[in-house]
Amino acid sequence: MTAWIQVGLKPTVLDPQGQAIQAALRKLGFGAVAGVRQAKVFQVEMAPGADPAEAKRQIERAAREVLANPVIEEFSIRWEE
Repeated sequence: MTAWIQVGLKPTVLDPQGQAIQAALRKLGFGAVAGVRQAKVFQVEMAPGADPAEAKRQIERAAREVLANPVIEEFSIRWEE
């Protein structure tokens, strides 16, 4: 089982890296780009035979307590079997 955890800045938080990427894309001719927000993605492999319910609890906790700063970031989790 694999968890894909995406961590990005909350919409209300300024994203200077995203703005720099957007400006670079526009200069390169990608005029249809209206906005860019940068994010981090973590791919976490669970141990073979791990209890799915416990794995989901652990990943949720890790994302909330370790991987994301709850003051300025939000996260989402996608699972693959």
